[in-house]
Amino acid sequence: MRDVNLRNRNRLLSERVIKGLESRHMHGYYAENADEALKIALDLIPEGSSVGYGGSMTIDALGLKEALENGNRRLIRRELAKTPEEQRAVYKEIYGADVFLSSSNAMTEDGMLVNIDGSGNRVSCICFGPSKVVMVVGMQKIQKDLDSAMKYARNTVAPANNIHLGLPNPCTKTGTCMNCLSPDSICSQFLVTRVSRFPDRIHVILVNEELGY
Repeated sequence: MRDVNLRNRNRLLSERVIKGLESRHMHGYYAENADEALKIALDLIPEGSSVGYGGSMTIDALGLKEALENGNRRLIRRELAKTPEEQRAVYKEIYGADVFLSSSNAMTEDGMLVNIDGSGNRVSCICFGPSKVVMVVGMQKIQKDLDSAMKYARNTVAPANNIHLGLPNPCTKTGTCMNCLSPDSICSQFLVTRVSRFPDRIHVILVNEELGY
């Protein structure tokens, strides 16, 4: 019963979030599950598009990259780069892609996006570069306001991601942000997307499942 009530609550909340996104010149969509989210995402990516992506457990869980490779799109596989020079070249190619795939580390109920990054390649593509940004966001990431969203991103998402990546940062031992200045920090860049200056560029698919962190 609790799960049913939570899912119903998420449906209602998604309406508020989508209205908030629209007021900020972004588009919002609701998917009841991962399969629906995958279909919406594929519909948003035209055939023939070049497609880049940032590191995202949500995108991986959705199977979106595999679905794109089986279709008529060109996926720019950043993990194939073997040297820092090759990696930089791939990141520059992604910056000019038709579509960029990502999740958001957190969101506010009124439609702001909160993201934290290490090198900055992901947040820079959210800001500018690729012609279209398609985000897939599990409803657990929706937080009441900007302060709550930032705390969620720093104290829940970032430690979990550090543990996943096997990095020797303090949060992997405490489970919460220690505000470190480690050279291995993946919390170097903080991005709050309050408004999109480019209408129709950012598309956010809200999923009534826990996807990612």
